[in-house]
Amino acid sequence: MKKNLPRFGTLSWIITISTIIFFCCSSIRHALFHSSAFDLGIFDQSIYLISQGKEPICSFIGFHILGDHAAWILYPLSLLYKIYPDVHWLFAVQAVALALGALPIWHLARQAALKAASAQAIAVAYLLYPLVFNLNLFDFHPEVMALPALLAAVLAARLGKIWWFTGAILWILGCKAVLALTVAAMGLWLLVFENQRLYGAIALLAGIAWFLIATQLIIPLFSGSEAAAVGRYAYLGSSVLEIAQNLLLKPWLVLEKVFSLETLEYLVLLILPIIWGVSPQHLTPLVAAIPSLVINILSESPAQRNLVHQYSLPVLPFLLLVVIASLAAGKGWLPRVSEKRCGGKNERTGRGGDKQTRRIEIPHKISFTRLPNRRWIILWSLITFLALGKYGYFWSIYLNSLDTWQATREALVQIQTPGSVLTAPQIAPHLTHRQVVKLAIAGSECANLDEFEYILLNLPHPGFGSTPKVVVSLLARIKNTPEFQLSYQRDDIYLFTRGNQTLQSQL
Repeated sequence: MKKNLPRFGTLSWIITISTIIFFCCSSIRHALFHSSAFDLGIFDQSIYLISQGKEPICSFIGFHILGDHAAWILYPLSLLYKIYPDVHWLFAVQAVALALGALPIWHLARQAALKAASAQAIAVAYLLYPLVFNLNLFDFHPEVMALPALLAAVLAARLGKIWWFTGAILWILGCKAVLALTVAAMGLWLLVFENQRLYGAIALLAGIAWFLIATQLIIPLFSGSEAAAVGRYAYLGSSVLEIAQNLLLKPWLVLEKVFSLETLEYLVLLILPIIWGVSPQHLTPLVAAIPSLVINILSESPAQRNLVHQYSLPVLPFLLLVVIASLAAGKGWLPRVSEKRCGGKNERTGRGGDKQTRRIEIPHKISFTRLPNRRWIILWSLITFLALGKYGYFWSIYLNSLDTWQATREALVQIQTPGSVLTAPQIAPHLTHRQVVKLAIAGSECANLDEFEYILLNLPHPGFGSTPKVVVSLLARIKNTPEFQLSYQRDDIYLFTRGNQTLQSQL
C-alpha cells in the first residue's frame, strides 16, 4: 500500500502568493523613495562591495560591515549580486524568508497532532501577524532569514534530525550577533522543558560561545568600539559585560522598566494577534524569547517595543509554538465547534421468544471539538492585521513626495559613474553601488565637499535626520564652490556635478 504523504498544496499557494505580495510591497515602497540608508542602504552597499571583491566598509557607518552585527551571512548573500547587482535581490530574499516561515509552522502543528486544516489556519495567522507585513516594509534586515530557521531548528530537534538542527543553528548565528542569546535560550528550553538534552546542549553552548566571540572580538575588531546598540542601555553601563553585570547587581533599574505601562502595552501588542491560542499552562516556549523580550523592554529606544521594526522578530516563533501547544492540548479562547452526538437506538435481535435488546451507538458527526473554529482564527487574525498593519502607508505617507518623484528619477539617470555622492537619506539606497555615499543630514553643512563627485539634494523633502534649513545651507555653500556646477534642476531637486558647466546660471 502506498504511504499517505502530508498534503500542503493549498499552503504552498498561500506561501507563493504571500511572497509575491511582500516583494511587490517592498519594491513599490523603494520605487516611491521611502526606503532609507538605514538600514537598506547599509546592507545593499556592503553586499555590493563584497560581490565586487572589495572590502565592505560601509560609508554610512564608517567601518567594516562585520563590525555592525557580525552578520557573516552577508557573504553568501553576495553571490546573488554576482549574478546581477540589484537591491531587489534583498527584497526577494526577505519576502521568501518571511513567507516561508509558514511551512515549518504547518509541520510543527501537524507534528503536534493537529489536523491539517487547523495547521493551515495557524500558518495563515502567522502570515497575517502584523509584525510580518510591517517588517517586510521596513527596508531589509538579515535577521529575517533567521525566522524560518528558528522554527526549522525546533522541528528538527523534535524529529531527531541532528544535522538539520546544527545547520539551522549556524544559519541563525550568522544573521545577527544578538540572535546568539535567542539560540542559547532556546537550548535551555529544549534541555529543560523538551527533554532534548543533546540538541539543547548544542544550542546553549553554541549561542553562548558565538555571543562572546561576536561581541568581544569580531565587532570591536572591525568597528573599533562596542556594539552600536549598547548606547540604548547607557543607564546600565557602557559595555556588554558591564550591562550584564548591572542586570544582576542593580535589579531595581530593571524592575522600573519591566513594571511600566509602556511594557504592558508592548506585551499586549505582541499577544493580541494570537490571543485565541495562548494558554497560561503552555507558555514554556517563551523561555527562548526571554532574551529578546528583556532587550526590548530595557532599551531606551521606543522603536524596540512595537510591531513595526525588526526587534520583536525573535519572539514571534516562540509565540507560535505556544499557540500550537495550547491548541494541541485543547485550549483556546475563540468559539469552538461543538461536538454533536446522534446518540443511539435500541434494536431487537434473535428469533422467536429468544429476543434480546442491544444498543447501537452512531458515530460522532464532528470529531474536532477541542479546537477553535479555524474560520474564527483567520477572522481574528484578519481583524488584528487590519488594525495594526501598516498597509495604509501606501495611500498616505508613501505618496507625500510624489511632487518630486519624477524629478528625482530624472536626476538619478544623470549619475552615470560610480563616483562618490552626497544625497538625502531616502535617495541614498538608489546610489549605493559605489564605495562612498554620504548623507545630507544635520551636521553635513560643514562636510568636506572635495570628497564628492555628485551632490543630489531634495529641498521639499530633505529626508529623515535633515531639514530644509540644512539643504539651504548646503546649497549656499555649493554656490560658492566653483568646482561644482548645476547639471540638473527641477521641482527643487538639485544635482551638482564636479566640473560640469551645464545650467550653472540656473542656480
